[in-house]
Amino acid sequence: MTLAEIEARLRQRRAAELASPTSRRAAVSLVLQEHADDDVDFLLIHRAERHGDPWSGQMALPGGKHHPDDPDLVSTAIRETREEVGLDLERHARTVAPLDEIQAVSRTVAVDLIITPYVHLLESEPPALTINPGEVQGALWVPLSQLARADARTTFEYELGGRRFSFPAFAHRGYTIWGLTYRILSQFLQIVAGDERSR
Repeated sequence: MTLAEIEARLRQRRAAELASPTSRRAAVSLVLQEHADDDVDFLLIHRAERHGDPWSGQMALPGGKHHPDDPDLVSTAIRETREEVGLDLERHARTVAPLDEIQAVSRTVAVDLIITPYVHLLESEPPALTINPGEVQGALWVPLSQLARADARTTFEYELGGRRFSFPAFAHRGYTIWGLTYRILSQFLQIVAGDERSR
């Protein structure tokens, strides 16, 4: 599927919003670029190990919490992407649409934080990524077609308070993508495949 086809599908839908005006807000970027072999890659980061970060060390999309001086949430996603990996989306990409807002969850408990994912399409060749080691320990481009494969589906086992939990996940080159990022990517893959569940 091409970026043009993905954009057309996104523009045919309206993203669901969560009615919680008092909740804290955050935004993440689903950055897409086209491959020469008609595949599409998305940007994935490996979060730094940080004390107090509920998602420390996890695979994620670049993004973070809304700041009071951010004009809007898409500005938050753009700013955080620039700060974390040095990619200037205002210069190199076009923001197409938001995906459904999701309630953040940490250690199986809902967090007072609503996350809005935004899809950005790269329009020019970006410079090499510049990792901010205080926030990110690595970044990679992942082909969407890899996540759509049946053998990319796995589970992530998590133990908390003597109980063992099992979460659906994607596996890619030794990395496990689960939790919030899994939820965002699963929804996006349904949209791309044209089999999004009725909402």
